[in-house]
Amino acid sequence: MSQFTLNLLFIGASFALYIGIAIYCRAKSTAEFYAANRGVSPVMNGMATAADWMSAASFISMAGLIAFTGYDNSTYLMGWTGGYVLLALLLAPYLRKFGKFTVPEFIGDRFYSPTARIIGVICLLIVSITYVIGQMTGVGVTFSRYLEVSNSTGLWIGAALVFCYAVLGGMKGITYTQVAQYVVLIIAYTIPAIFISLQLTGNFLPQLGLFGTHEASGMAFLSKLDLLVTDLGFREYTAHHNSTLDMVLFTMALMIGTAGLPHVIIRFFTVPKVSDARKSAGWALVFIALLYTVAPAVGSMARFNLTATMWPGALTGDTYSQPAVSLDAIETAPELEWMRNWQVTGLLNWEDKNGDGLIQYYNDAATEGPAVEMAAAQGLAGNELTTVNNDIMVLANPEIANLPGWVIAIVAAGGLAAALSTAAGLLLAISGAVSHDLIKGTLMPNISERGELNAARISMALSILVATILGLNPPGFAAQTVALAFGLAASSIFPVLMMGIFSKRVGKEGAIAGMIAGMLSTILYIFVYKGWFFIGGTNMLPDTPDAWLFGISPASFGTVGAVINFAVAFGVSAVSQRPPAHVQELVESIRVPRGAGDAVAH
Repeated sequence: MSQFTLNLLFIGASFALYIGIAIYCRAKSTAEFYAANRGVSPVMNGMATAADWMSAASFISMAGLIAFTGYDNSTYLMGWTGGYVLLALLLAPYLRKFGKFTVPEFIGDRFYSPTARIIGVICLLIVSITYVIGQMTGVGVTFSRYLEVSNSTGLWIGAALVFCYAVLGGMKGITYTQVAQYVVLIIAYTIPAIFISLQLTGNFLPQLGLFGTHEASGMAFLSKLDLLVTDLGFREYTAHHNSTLDMVLFTMALMIGTAGLPHVIIRFFTVPKVSDARKSAGWALVFIALLYTVAPAVGSMARFNLTATMWPGALTGDTYSQPAVSLDAIETAPELEWMRNWQVTGLLNWEDKNGDGLIQYYNDAATEGPAVEMAAAQGLAGNELTTVNNDIMVLANPEIANLPGWVIAIVAAGGLAAALSTAAGLLLAISGAVSHDLIKGTLMPNISERGELNAARISMALSILVATILGLNPPGFAAQTVALAFGLAASSIFPVLMMGIFSKRVGKEGAIAGMIAGMLSTILYIFVYKGWFFIGGTNMLPDTPDAWLFGISPASFGTVGAVINFAVAFGVSAVSQRPPAHVQELVESIRVPRGAGDAVAH
């Protein structure tokens, strides 16, 4: 059976499962559409939350970023998991006790202002749309390779699938679909990692293989990898090279951004009791850890396998003891079919710049070392592996390692499960904000339940269309795009939720001013450095560490935006009237665990 046929079978079977669950669990009321009728158990909700959370950025892109950056990109792991601790302790149980459907609804009621609710909707839409672009990027990457279609065609196929099960099922259908998607994605991520760990280190557990011995050379695996990449002129894999300030701010942005993500928060509105919200967060951490503890091993082993493919001598101890891989081998050798397959997608490419029939892979920015000496001796004009998209590494790794076809097929299904599960959650958050907060809460308060449900489905369909169009030209790799969304959530939504729960002094004026200041400052900083502001046809400032303000990257600025939000909110509130007595009582009732067994239903 051909690899393409296997891909179709595994992907088709997973699609049929998701759509079948959505049809069976079709939402028939707004309570089912927005919050699954608050009937999801903590374990099931934890698994669904993990799938909702572990997006294309986690499954496809994170290990790729770790593969090419090493230690410095462990910030993704620390920030994202640490954020769940904040969410479980500081937000989830209190927001569940409040007992409403959406984040903007809490903001509007707590700050007794329709304007605050609308600002909350705007912030939610900006965050969620930015986030969903990353998911659609992952969908396009996966489909383009495994169904052998263009990236744009893959995006439209993914959009159609999300439309089928998200628009039909709402939160009820999405919840149980995400449970199935979690099972698919964790199996798809773990199985190839086990195979590759056994190949390289003899360890069954990838977590142990990462710190084990490279069997072919007898060296510690990470030491061998460090030697390999430094020989090629790249920086040491296990060393820290980036700005410590930026690393801390980036990790913090991911943490507080996690705690402020609307599509994650609404998952805690689906459980029966307040105590179940905290239990759900705990279970989600367990299920997330099953993948996140494997990701560093996947990233490092993917980098090793890619380099060993380009330099066969790496396996025997001397990178340059054998010639680099030849063009003839790339075009004909069965074990290099993966290179031909990924070249078709445009995400991997090479060029024989010196005409010697070999493709030399090295860091052409290096100024000394074996790579420089080799380049001088062979008359190289530059690195000849010209394109390696970070997002292909997890998906290509089983092919590079020549694993069985069924393993490659299940990885394809897993990558799609990760991207589609998060996309569905984000689209539900968007549709809830539009239909429940904007239409019912502001524009048409007397709309019928059926009308609101139809509005939710229409707004979700439009959101899918917008997300797909934007996903055709994303501002970075999947994980980079998602990181920008975390910064936006950190600067706008997290502070207002924290102040809404823990401060009786912050009023509507402070909340509105804080959200606007935090969001606008972060958007401005991102736009300036990401190349979306132009003067005379050129970008205002290059997106490089030397040009960043105090060395703070655009993805890290969310932490600064959050500080601005808090400062403006408290400053404005200090010169404004105190919130009304009934609002202060509301804050007290949310925060103090009296009658915490059953939250007031909406």
